[in-house]
Amino acid sequence: MFAVEVRDHVMIAHSFKGDLFGPAQALHGATFVIDAAFQAEKLDGNGVVIDIGRAHEALKRVLEPLNYKNLDDVPEFAGVNTTTEFLTKHIHDHLAHAAREDRLGRPGHELKAIRVTISESHVARAWYEAGI
Repeated sequence: MFAVEVRDHVMIAHSFKGDLFGPAQALHGATFVIDAAFQAEKLDGNGVVIDIGRAHEALKRVLEPLNYKNLDDVPEFAGVNTTTEFLTKHIHDHLAHAAREDRLGRPGHELKAIRVTISESHVARAWYEAGI
């Protein structure tokens, strides 16, 4: 399997509902580092998985509405705990949509999967991987 991975980051605030979260139930901030890996079983005619520049731009577009936001105030996330795990799938789904629309420099049906990893610190991260 071949992969191209791009990285960006966001600074957000949010809170969680539920005793499981202890002090994280209060409003707190986080800086998340997001890695998006685009996977293909073979390289295209140009010798690439996808266009790395387009992949990075697609990731930036997905993250822009989240950056410097309190996720508790984002209507799309109303009533949802915006955990790291939840956000990995949210980002994946938007990147998969871009791939299906052939916005990554290669027909989306030629890609096998996308993995989105969010590092919330140097010791903790979560990821979500699924087909296009």
